[in-house]
Amino acid sequence: MQKRAAVFITALMVCVVAFGADPQPAPAVHIRRATGPITIDGNLSDPGWAGALRFDTWYETNPGDNVPPKVKTVGYVTYDEHFLYIGIDMSDPNPSQIRAMFGDHDQINGNADDFGGVILDTRNDGKTGYEFFVNAHGTQYDAVNDDTSGNEDASPDFFWDSATKIDAHGWSLEMRIPFSSLRYSSSNPEQWGLVLYRNYPRERRYQIFTARLPRGGNCFVCHFEKLSGLENLPPGGHLVTAPYMTARQLGQTVDGIGTPFTNQRVKPGLGGDLKWTPNADTALDGTINPDFSQVESDVAAITANERFAIFYPEKRPFFLEDVELFTTPVQAAYTRTITSPRWGLRTTGKAGENAYTLLVAQDRGGGSVILPSPTGSDFANQDFSSIDAIGRVRHDFGLSFVSLLATDKESSGGSYNRVLGPDFQWRSGNHTMTGQLLISDTRTPNQPGLASEWDGRRLTSHAGDLQYSYSARTNDLFTEYKDYGNDFRAENGFVPEVGYRSNFAEAGHTFWPTERFFSRVRIFAQGQYDSEQDGTQLYRLTSIGWGADGKYRSSVRFRLVEDRVRSGGDLFTRHQFYYTVQGSVNRVISNVSLDGWLGQDVDFANSRLGRGAKVTLTATLRPTDHLELALTNGVRWLNENPNGASDRLFTSQIERIKATYTFNSRMFVRAIVQNQRTNNDQALYIDAVDHIDGSLATQLLLAYKINWQTLMYVGVGDLRQATLDQGNLEPSSREFFLKVSYAFQR
Repeated sequence: MQKRAAVFITALMVCVVAFGADPQPAPAVHIRRATGPITIDGNLSDPGWAGALRFDTWYETNPGDNVPPKVKTVGYVTYDEHFLYIGIDMSDPNPSQIRAMFGDHDQINGNADDFGGVILDTRNDGKTGYEFFVNAHGTQYDAVNDDTSGNEDASPDFFWDSATKIDAHGWSLEMRIPFSSLRYSSSNPEQWGLVLYRNYPRERRYQIFTARLPRGGNCFVCHFEKLSGLENLPPGGHLVTAPYMTARQLGQTVDGIGTPFTNQRVKPGLGGDLKWTPNADTALDGTINPDFSQVESDVAAITANERFAIFYPEKRPFFLEDVELFTTPVQAAYTRTITSPRWGLRTTGKAGENAYTLLVAQDRGGGSVILPSPTGSDFANQDFSSIDAIGRVRHDFGLSFVSLLATDKESSGGSYNRVLGPDFQWRSGNHTMTGQLLISDTRTPNQPGLASEWDGRRLTSHAGDLQYSYSARTNDLFTEYKDYGNDFRAENGFVPEVGYRSNFAEAGHTFWPTERFFSRVRIFAQGQYDSEQDGTQLYRLTSIGWGADGKYRSSVRFRLVEDRVRSGGDLFTRHQFYYTVQGSVNRVISNVSLDGWLGQDVDFANSRLGRGAKVTLTATLRPTDHLELALTNGVRWLNENPNGASDRLFTSQIERIKATYTFNSRMFVRAIVQNQRTNNDQALYIDAVDHIDGSLATQLLLAYKINWQTLMYVGVGDLRQATLDQGNLEPSSREFFLKVSYAFQR
């Protein structure tokens, strides 16, 4: 293992020195302080806008290639001692066609909503953009755009104000962003990165920016305009304390499905979060008895015949300060593994060219621990407490960086899991190289009744990931090599598969038609080969595909696949057709999509080859500007003929309806109904399985939110599960809850 790790590190260093200089920065524009007061009401006639930095030149980057936009847009940027102000005046030749919903925070749809705003690179590192958008009816959206991973994460929320106004010429917006919500290097920063944005969905989705964005580039934030002239910004010292109170009543069956149902006593709860910025570039977070109850169920997913655990995103506020620092090629940091913290502390910041974060929490336990392997993952109950720590420090040079990640889980009883290792990313022109090497040291719990490997044994191993991508206007290439040792464990992360090596490559060619239904067409080919550490083949893939974007905000993708996959001791060859089709029909049916596959698939429970399909239909309906219906209907099935006749092994279905009525920017009511069930033919299984497995979950929530930490939730949730014999839905659990939280700021 040590020899292989040395070879991996050498390969990283060779790749790092192989490239040249970073792209040249965009020219700087100069901002001036506001010359008068600005009231956030959507009206841009306030005296403070008179001397603001003005943006008259905009570029349509989609579907056009940095061409003059079809509509006129003018942007304004200014500031005072406490706030950054953004104003955008958006003309529209037909204001009646302006599309927007009244919605909850972050509920903006790029294919359906007129919206605009700003993306800020306040640390001027060309890597991280903080997005602040608002649609024409005032719904806010904020997110973090991370160039190093290519991800846009809407989980973090910030304190800021906005207002919009629709009139006969179009619509306008005003935004006021407190400097206390931002992180920057000093009170007199040399430069920030900034770009203004307008989303204009009509027969196509038109995307309009104040900066040129070359097609095929390997970065986004690096192309922002540079903003100079900011002086005497607040040096820090901002404090937010958000105590909360909850009341919860849980009802459960006495001894399993079908037994009597009883309601427990109402349980009150108290706790709170604290955030302090001792300086403008550092945040300290603390929480005591945090309330991490989710107010919305996880995304619907069919899990039948899946070999590995399914990933669900983090939604809990305490973990989301500079969340992009937890993103690395090997997902060794996944904060949802900290299931029930008593307390947590975190520091995040940047000193010069070094960014860092360190989180420590005490976890009561509960939930499940992933037990990974080359052919599938299992789970074990985590019925013990632990102290969990995750830390990362990153040193930037230009658009590139080197980094070190460490995680530690010290559990009661003497077990532990420790992970340590470097990672890097190098960007130059159209080239990007990313790599990571981790070493894990694990002492398993001495609880063999929960898992066979939990007998107190010692496990030490490695995980490595090396990626290269080339991205240009017409041609692209991506290749990745992975090497995960048999005994690698990342219990503070999400690593469901270990003990394998993987080689993957994809190459594509893109066409850019003009005056056609499709404005972008890409053809591509993929190949992959996976093996166990001893060389035994696990998987092989050969695939070709075609994708396109076009009118009606449409997107299509088709892929033909031939692969070989191992199940048990056998290799099975599958032929499958994958498809995705989505678009917008009209203002009411704002989005509809159909995706899935059909062809051959492996029955992993019995190691046999069958034929089946997976189909998922989703739609977003907007009957009025206040009511939105999100519909999901998915089904998966597999047929096989072990006895010469084609029989249905299983059918798994899921239906989900989420209805949200938003009264105004602060108040909404939401109802969710989710039905999930699987029917198995027991006669076709080698090992015993339940004939019927399913549940019906319902939830009703009333919310009043001044901001993301000053709020009130009142709700009820009900879960019914299918009985094993008849499949009748019997009560399983019911919950009534109330949460009140208030953010005090200084």
